[in-house]
Amino acid sequence: MAIGKKSFFQKLKEGLANTREGMVGRIESVVTGRKEFDEDMLEELEEALILSDIDMDTTEKIIRELRQDISRLSIKTADKLMQQIQNIVAYFLTTENGNELLEDLPLVILMVGVNGTGKTTSMAKIAHRLQQEGKTVMFAAADTFRAAAAEQLEIWGERVGVPVIRHGEGADPSAVIYDACQSAKARGIDVLICDTAGRLQTKRNLMNELGKMSKVIDREYPEASRETLLVLDAATGKNAISQAEQFNEAAEITGIVLTKLDGTAKGGIAITLTDRFNIPVKFVGVGEGMEDLQEFNPDDFAEALFAGSVGSERTES
Repeated sequence: MAIGKKSFFQKLKEGLANTREGMVGRIESVVTGRKEFDEDMLEELEEALILSDIDMDTTEKIIRELRQDISRLSIKTADKLMQQIQNIVAYFLTTENGNELLEDLPLVILMVGVNGTGKTTSMAKIAHRLQQEGKTVMFAAADTFRAAAAEQLEIWGERVGVPVIRHGEGADPSAVIYDACQSAKARGIDVLICDTAGRLQTKRNLMNELGKMSKVIDREYPEASRETLLVLDAATGKNAISQAEQFNEAAEITGIVLTKLDGTAKGGIAITLTDRFNIPVKFVGVGEGMEDLQEFNPDDFAEALFAGSVGSERTES
């Protein structure tokens, strides 16, 4: 394993400490000391999962899988049961689409999400990551409604060495996107990352605004591949579900950026999001540093979540 990946796995373990203590701690308390894994135990596990920010539908699916696995694999010990729960969690974190950004260049990324989720800082961290891969990046400050949004993006642009296309406060966001597309094409930029308004408007207004931006990109930059990333604050727990519902209807989300995992016990929300919407988590944030937003890997996430529990196998070396 590469040193960088090992380092991030360690950060992921540390970032998930609160979630592990809550979610995995509850599961362990149900499993440990059981002489048999019966329906009473499964009912207690169901309650433990629901208390860990996993919604009812996803919880029922997990319990159904586990019930079948206990019989199919003849699971008799707590460590084997915990390992299988970890495997099931990894399975539910896996979607049909991959967890990496599209590789076809040029690429346009629309960043959506409510204010306060870490959208702007996530843009900077993704830009930094892309630059480390040798790609050129440009920002479009299309959140023209929030006071100082463009200024904030410009500050981040200066920090990471990324040019920013912006208009004045209150300008038409689609006009910013138009200029940014023209500039990105003229400069041969690999990835154009577009900030958008971070307010939960009425669904119709949100759809109209994002729809206009998408039409501009389709018309002015048809050769570009597209990603629409929804930034969610893990600390909001089940409130993230309603945000995902609204933005997915408005923008056809292609990936989720889950921020602030290191400051919450609600990291279990990732399981609900991927199961309910079949949208891959593409990045997770476990710290404030530029390197602390990393590509999401379902197996690593599940392993870090269950690290140190009965049945966990991976150790750092």
